Amino acid sequence: MMKAILPAFVLAAAGLAAPPLPAQVMAPVLDHDTAQAITGHCLALAREAGHEVAVAVYDQSGELLSFARGQASPAAAEVARWKGRSAAVFRRSTLETADWNLPTVPMIATIEGGVPLFTADGAPVGGVGVSGAPSQFDAWCGTMGAEHAGLRIARP
Repeated sequence: MMKAILPAFVLAAAGLAAPPLPAQVMAPVLDHDTAQAITGHCLALAREAGHEVAVAVYDQSGELLSFARGQASPAAAEVARWKGRSAAVFRRSTLETADWNLPTVPMIATIEGGVPLFTADGAPVGGVGVSGAPSQFDAWCGTMGAEHAGLRIARP
C-alpha cells in the first residue's frame, strides 16, 4: 500500500513545484458561420450583377472554411481558392501581391480578386478569394462580403 502512495505523492509534489505556465494569448478566429455569410453575400451580389463566380474563404492560417462555385467553371474555382489563400496567408490583397513581382513564391496570387480579412481592431482573421467575373468585380464582391460580415479588408 505504501509503495502505491509514494509515487502519487512524488508526482503531486512535482506538479506543485513546477513553474506556472505563461498566459495564453486570445486571438480572434474566423468561424464557419461568418465564412458562410461572406460566401453567401458575395454569391448573391454576383447573381444580381449577372456573374457566375466561385468564392473561397480561408482562416488566418490558410485553412479553407467555406467554398462555393455555383455555375462558375472549375478553373474559376481553382483561381478563387488561390486568391483567397494568398490573401489569408500574406494578409494583403492579391492586387498588392501582384505588384511584388514574386510569381514563384508558394501560394502567392498575382491577380486581383483576393482580399484579406481583419477585425474592426485590425486583427487578421483570414482571406476571401473570388473568381469568374472581371477582376475588379471579384475584388469588390469579396470586399462587400467582408463588410456584410462586419469585417474589414485592411488594418485600421
